[in-house]
Amino acid sequence: MSDHHCHLPGEHCDHDHGVSLVPPPLSLYVHLPWCVRKCPYCDFNSHAGKGELPFDAYIDALIRDLDQDLPLVWGRVVNSVFFGGGTPSLFPPEAIDRFLQAASARLRFAPNLEVTLETNPGTAEHGRFDRYRAAGVNRISFGIQTFNDDALKRLGRIHDSGEAERAVKLAQDAGYDNFNIDLMYALPEQTLAQAEHDLERAFALQPTHVSHYQLTLEPNTVFFARPPQGIPDDDAAWDIQEHCQRMLADAGYAQYEVSAYARPGRQSAHNLNYWRFGDYLGIGAGAHGKISSGAEQHVLRRWKHKHPQTYMDTAGTAASIGGDDVIDAARLPFEYMLNLLRLHEGFALKDFESRTGLERQVIAEPLRTAVERGWMTLDAERAVPTELGRRFTNDVVELFLA
Repeated sequence: MSDHHCHLPGEHCDHDHGVSLVPPPLSLYVHLPWCVRKCPYCDFNSHAGKGELPFDAYIDALIRDLDQDLPLVWGRVVNSVFFGGGTPSLFPPEAIDRFLQAASARLRFAPNLEVTLETNPGTAEHGRFDRYRAAGVNRISFGIQTFNDDALKRLGRIHDSGEAERAVKLAQDAGYDNFNIDLMYALPEQTLAQAEHDLERAFALQPTHVSHYQLTLEPNTVFFARPPQGIPDDDAAWDIQEHCQRMLADAGYAQYEVSAYARPGRQSAHNLNYWRFGDYLGIGAGAHGKISSGAEQHVLRRWKHKHPQTYMDTAGTAASIGGDDVIDAARLPFEYMLNLLRLHEGFALKDFESRTGLERQVIAEPLRTAVERGWMTLDAERAVPTELGRRFTNDVVELFLA
């Protein structure tokens, strides 16, 4: 590779950079599709469990699925594992342990890798957390959403605020010091004072990470078909957001992504890898993966069949793959920005080159436009969204559509 450097992006450069795509850090995402009851706002691939759930058969399927995808990532180190859902905490610790043992026998797990399990407070039983810990889970993400009991009912949650607090304390008693609390704002009939109260209750539990995001009405959800009464309008939602951002900052949680706040050094390694356009294997019903191939110089997106039974019947065979999509060069800048521009840190121009295999020149024009509009700052090395740019993330990203 030439060690000659071009000047600013977009400036003329006579020699060839010799840019090539270098596989980025790798994560493992594992989808566990069942929950006790489907929430009316949820558009994830989750299915209300009926009767005894086939935990063992599903873990068997996950292992076959992983075996099938292994050739895509031979020899690469896995830096984080994330069990998402559904409600992963419905799975007994023994099942999680069996999967992690099988995965660590097949993949190179980094020392001290972050292993996160999403947990619904309504399914958190005493005695489970220490066993999840023994299995290798070292980070818990609690889907609490709000500490307001009326709002929890309206959101279709199966827990109340007392159970939420007890679940967090059980995890702390089991030795967990690294955990996230998910909170939603702009809930039906929510006042600024209620949103403030949610954060105060969360802070009292001392989480290392808070995800604070706005309730949105997603297609194919009950709320989309029948919106609840009293959802705050855009101005009211913005007021809540701004006020809560200040509260989070004052409490020592730095915002590093649109809806993610963390204590120093406690950002979610798994989510950071997504947002930095890292790679991830997606294992499980409906799971999506993204894998960069140095040999083929391309980025592949692969996803699995969504329905749990179909998935279990076909896992490990070509029939389980819902689709394979090589992202063409024209779409790569947009896909890259869709992730990176959610982060406050922005991105290094050399990272754009190594993760897409494209010259920085291809984004010179939209970058210049973004800078002119006050949406980004740019120097020889980095592009960083401004506060104004962060308010208009979608508009900034659209500049990079081919």
